[in-house]
Amino acid sequence: MSDLSRRGFLGRTAAVGGLLTVPGLLAACSKAEGGAGGEGSTLEKLRKQGYVRVAYANEAPYGYEENGELKGEAPTLHREIFKALGVPELRPAFSEWDGLIPGLQAGKYDVISAGMAITPERCEKTLFSQPEFISPTALMVKAGNPKKITGLAAAKKAGATIGVMSGAVEKSYATAAGISEDDIRTLQKPQDGADAVRNGRVDAFLLTGISLNWLAKNNSGLEVTDSFVPEIDGVKQYSPGGAVFRRGSEELRDAFDAELKKITSDPARYVRLIGRYGFGRDTIPPASLKTADLCKA
Repeated sequence: MSDLSRRGFLGRTAAVGGLLTVPGLLAACSKAEGGAGGEGSTLEKLRKQGYVRVAYANEAPYGYEENGELKGEAPTLHREIFKALGVPELRPAFSEWDGLIPGLQAGKYDVISAGMAITPERCEKTLFSQPEFISPTALMVKAGNPKKITGLAAAKKAGATIGVMSGAVEKSYATAAGISEDDIRTLQKPQDGADAVRNGRVDAFLLTGISLNWLAKNNSGLEVTDSFVPEIDGVKQYSPGGAVFRRGSEELRDAFDAELKKITSDPARYVRLIGRYGFGRDTIPPASLKTADLCKA
C-alpha cells in the first residue's frame, strides 16, 4: 500500500476543556498500567500538566473545529480515553493533512486525532493505536449518476475521471483497479472534491463512505454510491483508522489501547459516543483486526 494519507482539510485551532480527574481513578490507572504510569513516563507527565496536545486536520466527521469546539470521531473517543487515564483536557492544533506526521515527529503535539488510516509505511515512522473504526469506500457522483459509476471497475469501464485527495490512500485504490494516472485528479480537501464533481471537472470523487455521506449533507445535486471494499493485489482494504503516537511512546499507546478496547468491546457505548458522526455497529473493528497485522508490509 502506498504511503499516502487519506484526507486533508483546512481549518483553525480551537481549545477544548474537559472534566476534572478523580484522584482515586488516577491511582487505579497507575496500578493497572505498570510502567505506563510510572514516575517520568509520558503519561505521568501528561497527568501532571493536565492536558494532551492533539492534532487534527479539520475534516468532518473525523476531527474538526466548529464554533470554537473540537468535534468528530477521533477527538470524542480520545477525550473519553484520556479522561479515563487522568488527563482531563485536549489541547488541539490544526495541521494540513500532509503535515500531521512530520509535526508529530517534531514534537509539536502528542497524538494525532484525525482518524488516520493505518498503513505499513506510516507504521515505520509512528506508533498506531489499535483500530478505532473501519470504513468502506464510496464515490460521490452527480445526482442520477449519469455515467452509472457503481465502483472502480465501472469507473474504469466508463473511462471516468476520478478525483482523490492530495496524499490519500484512495489514489492507490484507483490505480490498483487499473485506472490510468491520466484519469486521476488530485484535490486538496473534501469540498474541492464535491465542487469538482458538480462543475464536471471529475466524474466521481473517491473517499471513505463515512466522509462522503457527511459531505453530501451540505452539497445538493450530488449523491453517494453504495459503499464497497476496494482491493490491492487481491487484499481487501477496510481502511481502519486509529490514533497516532510518536515512536518511544509505547507505554502511553498501550495505556490508550486498554481504554479503547473497553469502548470498542461495548457497541452501545461506542454508538452513544460517536453515532452522531455517522459511526455505528458496522464500523466497529472486529476483534481479530490488529494493528500489528495491518503494519506488516
